[in-house]
Amino acid sequence: MGMNGGWVLDADIRQYFDKLDHAHLREILAKRMQDGVIKRLIGKWLKAGVLDKGCITHPETGTPQGGVISPLLANIYLHEVLDVWFEREVKSRLQGRAFLVRYADDFIMGFELEVDARRVHAVLPKRFEKYGLTLHPEKTRLVQFSKPRGPKDPPDRRPGHFDFLGFTHYWGTSKNGRWVVKRKTAKSRFSRAIKRIGEWMSRNRHRPLKEQQRALWQKLRGHFQYYGITGNSKSLGNFHYRVTRLWRKWLDRRSQRAKVNWGKMNRILERYPLPKPITYRSLLNHAANP
Repeated sequence: MGMNGGWVLDADIRQYFDKLDHAHLREILAKRMQDGVIKRLIGKWLKAGVLDKGCITHPETGTPQGGVISPLLANIYLHEVLDVWFEREVKSRLQGRAFLVRYADDFIMGFELEVDARRVHAVLPKRFEKYGLTLHPEKTRLVQFSKPRGPKDPPDRRPGHFDFLGFTHYWGTSKNGRWVVKRKTAKSRFSRAIKRIGEWMSRNRHRPLKEQQRALWQKLRGHFQYYGITGNSKSLGNFHYRVTRLWRKWLDRRSQRAKVNWGKMNRILERYPLPKPITYRSLLNHAANP
């Protein structure tokens, strides 16, 4: 950013993939391509309908759930509705600097000045409504995210935090005492991942230990590869600990006779170890210049 923080508009689009307006989508696609064959194929995709529990429905809005082309169409739609609009019409009218970061239907806007943030916050729902979209009123909020001046900041001037792409972004101090933007696994993503792994263990607790260990290794490694960033070691370690406890819990329930205490569990882990938390990506360069 190079702005030492500012204000963040943390937005959430309600049922984005279900509310995409077909008429507007066709207009947007017409600006980008002239091939009639491709246009007809896309039209067939939109009219194909959705099969749910043996019943086919033909919604007038949205993209086909599970369709391979849905993410592409949704991305093109929001690029025109949000990205182009922000770059061409919004930024030129602002008094300070601003930026937009978007991945699929998740996005945040950052502003140097509070007045700019509040203006865009007020006009953004109208822009989305024009294209048949709505912002979630409870999940869309403005967050003061200015660099702290010190521990004695008054409560109303202390920076908040926001979640984006599975991480909670917040201000913290580095090892040398400088204020930097830090990131940790968002609580909702952490809880959801633990719940899914626990459900998998419950269903597969009677499988051979080698099979369970192989599957858990892949699940843990995938989690660490995504969330393994600088400053997130505490969350990674807690995730590893919680998964280990869950594994012992469900192994203990395999049989009423063969109980698995921690002594036996440690011997199992020696033979069938789980991957240790690893930081795969360093964000120190970005954290030093938020």
